[in-house]
Amino acid sequence: MSALDELSQSLTSLAASVTPSIVGIGSRLRGSGVVAADGQVLTNAHNVRGDEVTVTFATGRSTTGRLAGIDVDGDLAVIAVDTAGAQAIAWGEGDGPSAGAIVFAGAATPGGGARVTFGSISAVERSFRGPGGRKIGGSLEHTAPLAPGSSGGPLLDAEGRLLGLNTNRLGEGFYLALPADAALRARVEALGRGESVTRPRLGIAVAPARVSRRLRESVGLPDRDGVLVRGVEDDSPAARAGIRDGDLIVEIAGQPVTEADQLQEILASSPMPFEVKVVRGTDERTVSVGGAADAAGEA
Repeated sequence: MSALDELSQSLTSLAASVTPSIVGIGSRLRGSGVVAADGQVLTNAHNVRGDEVTVTFATGRSTTGRLAGIDVDGDLAVIAVDTAGAQAIAWGEGDGPSAGAIVFAGAATPGGGARVTFGSISAVERSFRGPGGRKIGGSLEHTAPLAPGSSGGPLLDAEGRLLGLNTNRLGEGFYLALPADAALRARVEALGRGESVTRPRLGIAVAPARVSRRLRESVGLPDRDGVLVRGVEDDSPAARAGIRDGDLIVEIAGQPVTEADQLQEILASSPMPFEVKVVRGTDERTVSVGGAADAAGEA
């Protein structure tokens, strides 16, 4: 048997085994998803609009599910829905694929059925911005082609086991998937139990470090490491603490801040209340952020 025959046979077998586990998300195929357990579908958070979600199975059956749990910043959501015996996807084992490994991508097609393509892992430990603007690291970069509506579908090995959840398109034929490791599995199980992820939040828009330095220089202020506030949401934790547009945040919860990603990381690990040190003009001041109303929400 030639290599092409073997590849064709593998694709045919793989498509037949995984198609029942792949679903469409949204009435107009906003995205894809995968049956993660009996009564539960895993997809990307950016595919979900509201608490009710239309799920279309490979058989063509469409039904309405409800959002069980969501992690907006991690771009994960679990939908509680009648899976009607559809087979749950098997999770991969071990340390995950290395660069060069052959992989397969699955996605829903309009009206039911699934699309299966193949490619290879082109890089590992890649990062991208989630829907909430946070950096998501540790992703798998691969070359298995994905059509619009494929995000939330599975990245698979030759045995049809889940290696990752396709999440982001890089363009030029490259795609990113969240790795289906033990940490992801634990997060998915928590979301399935209704444990949506909430993080401390400030409610601010910030400028890149280079913009911050340029703006301070333009008004004659000394250079200073920090994150420049470019907007404050009304009635947000930052607004209630007295943080203003133009403030330079230099420290949160006793930890120095030099860039936006670092600010987000500190927020995620700092329970409220906490103190924020800001520089306003040349004056340095410390404000307290926190309270029961501020302790939950999107970071």
